[in-house]
Amino acid sequence: MFQGASAITLDAKGRMSIPAKHRDALTIQCEGRLTLTKHPDGCLLMYPRPVWEAKRDQIASWPMSARGWQRILLGNASDVEMDATGRILVAPELRAAVGLGREVILSGMLTHFEIWDPAKRAENEQATIDVGMPDTLSDFSF
Repeated sequence: MFQGASAITLDAKGRMSIPAKHRDALTIQCEGRLTLTKHPDGCLLMYPRPVWEAKRDQIASWPMSARGWQRILLGNASDVEMDATGRILVAPELRAAVGLGREVILSGMLTHFEIWDPAKRAENEQATIDVGMPDTLSDFSF
């Protein structure tokens, strides 16, 4: 599925070109229909629409005790479509919410993508490294 990181420049209108290596797969998988939403780690999530719809149904079924998380994930969801040149518009509200500027990193996460401000992504990765490997990965070998 989707993996790897791509450095991308947003244009003046906030449009982002989907890298060619993912464009064809997204066209086949979801006809270029995607959904963006906020992630609590400070990035945006980008899902192919069918994957998002399944995730959305899971989130909608959460108990009332998770209402705040539903607001974050569902209340910020924005449906977008790739244009003829493979671009999507990242809404100004979503860009502002996670501090995206002109330069972004698109990270493939197998079934979906994360869209990061490069500095914030580097900080997040360093914080993860600083904490160390969780016990659940103690048997993992590189």
